[in-house]
Amino acid sequence: MSKEVIIETKGLDLTFETNDGPVHALKDINLTVEKGDFISFIGPSGCGKTTLLRVIADLETPTGGTVSVNGVSAHEARMARAYGYVFQAAGLYPWRTIGGNIKLPLEIMGYSKDGQEERVSKVLELVELAGFEQKFPWQLSGGMQQRASIARALAFDADILLMDEPFGALDEIVRDHLNEQLLALWARTHKTICFVTHSIPEAVFLSTKIVVMSPRPGRIADVIESTLPKERPLEIRDSKEFIEIAHRVRDGLIEGHSNG
Repeated sequence: MSKEVIIETKGLDLTFETNDGPVHALKDINLTVEKGDFISFIGPSGCGKTTLLRVIADLETPTGGTVSVNGVSAHEARMARAYGYVFQAAGLYPWRTIGGNIKLPLEIMGYSKDGQEERVSKVLELVELAGFEQKFPWQLSGGMQQRASIARALAFDADILLMDEPFGALDEIVRDHLNEQLLALWARTHKTICFVTHSIPEAVFLSTKIVVMSPRPGRIADVIESTLPKERPLEIRDSKEFIEIAHRVRDGLIEGHSNG
C-alpha cells in the first residue's frame, strides 16, 4: 500500500537575481516525500540543499515549477503551521529561560498558560531535557542548546520537521549521541523529517531516503532508498550494508560533480 505524499515538488527552479547577475540555485527538482519518511539532503557546499529546505518552508519563492505540502501550497502550509524548523545555530534568546524559549511560538499562537506549560514539559521530556526549564541558554552545552531548539520546533506538534544541518558545528561524540536521540525521537513521534547535512555517515545513519544533490545549479543526482532496519545502533556503521550505501552516496556526489 502506498503511503501518503506529504511534500511534492515538480520541475522546481529557483534563480536569485543579484548585482552580479542571476544565480541559478535549483534546477528541475522533482521530489516526493511520503508520510513518516526521514529524508536527508546531501551535496557540496552551495548546491542548494538549504535553499530547497527554505522553499519547502515558504521562506524562499521558486521561480518555476510547483511545491505542495500536505496537498496545499507551501505558503498555505506555513500559515497552517504544518512544520517546525530547526536552524544551523540553536538561535535561543539569551534573556529567556529554556522553558521561555520553547514557549515563544506557543505564546505567539495564543495557547493558554496551562497549555504552554503542558507542551513545554512534554517536549523537554522528548529531547531528554526535563528539569532544565529554568536554565538559561548560556548554562547549557552546545548539544543541549540544539536539543532545546528541536524542542521549540516540536512544541506545537507539527507533523513535519525541517532541519538545516543542526549538528554541523558540534564535535563528533556529541553529534553521534544526538543522531541516536533524533532517531529515537523520530520513532516515538512518527514525524516526517527533512534533514540537510554535509556528512555521509550522518545521512546514511539517519535516513530512509538520501537525496544526493549536484553542484549549482542544484539538481537531484540520485535518490537512495535505505535498506537498513529502523532500529539502528551506532555499531551499524561498521556493517557491510551501511558501507555499501555510503559508497553509493559518495559515488553519487562524485558523479554529480563530473556532470555539473
